Amino acid sequence: MSNLLVADAVSKNFGNFKALNEVSVKVPKGSIFGLLGPNGAGKTTLIRIINQITLPDTGKVLLDGQPLQPEHIKDIGYLPEERGLYKSMKVGEQALYLAQLKGMSKSEAKTQLKYWFDKFEIGAWWNKKIQELSKGQAQKIQFIVTVMHKPKLLIFDEPFSGFDPINANLIKDEILKLRDDGATVIFSTHRMESVEELCDHIALIHKSKKILDGKLIDIKRQFKSNTFEVGLQSAQSETLLNDIKAKFEVLPATFKNVYDDIKMNVKISPEHSPNELLSFLTSRAEVHHFVEVIPSASDIFIQTVKNN
Repeated sequence: MSNLLVADAVSKNFGNFKALNEVSVKVPKGSIFGLLGPNGAGKTTLIRIINQITLPDTGKVLLDGQPLQPEHIKDIGYLPEERGLYKSMKVGEQALYLAQLKGMSKSEAKTQLKYWFDKFEIGAWWNKKIQELSKGQAQKIQFIVTVMHKPKLLIFDEPFSGFDPINANLIKDEILKLRDDGATVIFSTHRMESVEELCDHIALIHKSKKILDGKLIDIKRQFKSNTFEVGLQSAQSETLLNDIKAKFEVLPATFKNVYDDIKMNVKISPEHSPNELLSFLTSRAEVHHFVEVIPSASDIFIQTVKNN
């Protein structure tokens, strides 16, 4: 898979503060790429460099194989965390103005805006001022003006902020559809459940350095520990527990299980397979729960940041 965006050894200083330290990332075409990190890690600085709001001190950024140029602005849609709509300006007037800044003609903009306003059932907002809308309503307008010119690259910084669960799910579905229609998405958030649902690839930045990146599924495989949640029923629970401990490593368990007779996490060593563990358990008890513990994006985030 080819890459739409490549940042190569990008560094940026603000006085004595190093915001980015030789950060390199590759964003595959047609993917949703999670740009993650604690507050102050450098994510927003990298996003601003991609948007040419600021320039790197060293390193380079390529878009579709070409060094970033001013004309690439039309190929990028950016939804910033700090929203930037003019509160006293009417919704329709403002949307048309922003569309034309992105290179759309007035007639093209009207066609696209009608499509999105009809889709979100917000036609009645056209002559309202932004200040008359709720935060979630204004977020919908911001989303529309970000995507309506059909850019190659979409950058969403905390796109679900201010949305109730129904509208957050609506925007999530639209992001997935945009990806399926050919857009490439950079997605920055602190909501790890959204990373699980949306992201194909991730990069984690901490204290100005990239400390982890790759396909999310590959990273999960890298972090898994061959541990299984096990829930059992047996008339000989104490004897069974001792037998399991003699063969495998047993850890405390916190998962919910309908049958609470025996509940544990079991870690198997490389010489054992999950089938061996399951066969051992079924020969001695009723197995009601047997699930491999796969680390979540949140677990990986916390562990990696702590280790660094």
